[in-house]
Amino acid sequence: MSQQPLPTIRRAVTGGDAVLLADLAAQTFLEAFGDDPRNRPEDMAAYMSRSFTREQQAAELADPLATFFIAEIDGVAVGYAKLRAGEPPHGVKGERPIELARLYSSRAWLGRRVGAALMRACLEEARRGDYRTLWLGVWEHNARARAFYLKWNFREVGSHIFHLGSDAQTDVLMQHEIAD
Repeated sequence: MSQQPLPTIRRAVTGGDAVLLADLAAQTFLEAFGDDPRNRPEDMAAYMSRSFTREQQAAELADPLATFFIAEIDGVAVGYAKLRAGEPPHGVKGERPIELARLYSSRAWLGRRVGAALMRACLEEARRGDYRTLWLGVWEHNARARAFYLKWNFREVGSHIFHLGSDAQTDVLMQHEIAD
């Protein structure tokens, strides 16, 4: 039995990474939510056309409050994560919070340690920045992601609205206290 390759994690920093992130973000978002009948195609299209353009990803990559990580296996991008410093929403009460704004793996790599490798990189980066709380919003209907975050000792602390196109959806707010 052959061993599955472990992903390598690198920080996204270049203009080429903005192009890669635009494509990877659109692909993984569509894989995660495109087949769900609660998400109308026109709302998916509106959100994706605004959020995952190369220009938008370049702007996010240039944001000094944001940090992106790319997971690669054999030189192929298979997932990514984004941390973002800033004010958390009501409900997040932890000390020195930072947001895990995105964590996505290509569908073909789900359950194959890509998410875990990205989570470890995000926790290490948060510790280096002296953050004490990692928080996120996850769609209330995304059972797989919620189970993943619970496994990493996140706990539910509230909810907020996420706009997918014209559809106001409920995201569950979760937070994790970062250990030294």
